[in-house]
Amino acid sequence: MTEPDWVASSIWWHVYPLGALGADTTGRDRRPGRSLLALVDWLDHVIRLGANGLALGPIFQSTSHGYDTIDHFVVDDRIGTADDLTHLIEQCHRRGIRVMFDGVFNHVGAGHPLVAEPHSAVESGWARRDPRTGGLRTFEGHSHLVELDHRNPAVADMVGEIICHWLGRGIDGWRLDAAYAVPQEFWRHVIPAVKDRFPQAYLVGEVIHGDYADDISATGMDSVTQYELWKAVWSSITDANMHELAWALQRHNTMLDTFVPWTFVGNHDVTRIATTLADHHPQLATVLLATLPGTPAVYYGDELGWTGVKEEREGGDDAIRPELPPSAPTDADLPSEYRLHQRLIGIRRRYPRIHATRVVVEDVRQGLLRYRLPLDDGPDLVVALNANDHPAGTQIGAATRIDSDAAHQEGDMLQLEPGGWWIGET
Repeated sequence: MTEPDWVASSIWWHVYPLGALGADTTGRDRRPGRSLLALVDWLDHVIRLGANGLALGPIFQSTSHGYDTIDHFVVDDRIGTADDLTHLIEQCHRRGIRVMFDGVFNHVGAGHPLVAEPHSAVESGWARRDPRTGGLRTFEGHSHLVELDHRNPAVADMVGEIICHWLGRGIDGWRLDAAYAVPQEFWRHVIPAVKDRFPQAYLVGEVIHGDYADDISATGMDSVTQYELWKAVWSSITDANMHELAWALQRHNTMLDTFVPWTFVGNHDVTRIATTLADHHPQLATVLLATLPGTPAVYYGDELGWTGVKEEREGGDDAIRPELPPSAPTDADLPSEYRLHQRLIGIRRRYPRIHATRVVVEDVRQGLLRYRLPLDDGPDLVVALNANDHPAGTQIGAATRIDSDAAHQEGDMLQLEPGGWWIGET
């Protein structure tokens, strides 16, 4: 594994800044709203949650939603200035919070100076023509997202310069957007050069499907987004089919031979987990995120029980990328979802070896799953959960309880109510 040593203890709070700060993401209203300084007021919320990383969505100058970048060196004027960003990074580091940026390097906005004039863009090697349309090649059919020509060494040099510039300004890592769409050869050129200059930088590729381990080996990225596990978590709970999750955990274990995946149950591109599992025990997704190996990320608002549906239409992401309130909730106003996150993240903090351990599935039945996490620095952890709408029981041997909900233990037998969970050590 090549990830920096500090990553093993990192837990991230993932924010989409343009939405969180109330910017108009259509691009029709460019008036400045709340600046990145407003996120400083939420940093203590992050610390209380138990997280120690701030993963920021796009913050660079763009035309609309941030993924159509037109200048990678300038903060989007809808959310502040370079000084605001510097202050946010400083305040994060003062609290022990690492900072990650979102880098869109597969494509740029159609208004980017390098591709604004199609003929020049092709002649200079920044973009390629689409033989079907005669225009520039675009990303997944979006006319305002122009794909860069990754065969051009100058593109690799530019991307490396952008990544290193902001690492030099104090950030700790990058999420590489749409990394799955970029040729592996391109990353093989860029990433080693970055790592030579910044060996402690953490580079996570957005990869949705395919051979994750091969992507890591072929590119030099530290991790990729574990969409397979994300899908298995909500699907298994929805259908009370723990066999699906058990199979996904076998795959997850094999990935750990090569790298530690970036794990999540929510992000800026998917329907909120509280909506997906509204009638199917959403607390179990939080238990799984906290107790399965990986580098976990909590999408802002998930810890507060926020809901929202992603729709495939213009503006269809607005519901899952909402504005943050002016200030974080006080202790008296924190919902039960937040308290649950605190409890479970607290357990993970007590057992940091969870990060890269293998999962041993010990009991899997319709709706019920019990697994063990072997920890070489102390007792193993045992986790049991019930996604059924009826009680279910399992044997836990000599394990002793650490925390639980809707669970009753009698000797070595554990009875779980619908949606119940139990964590113990043995």
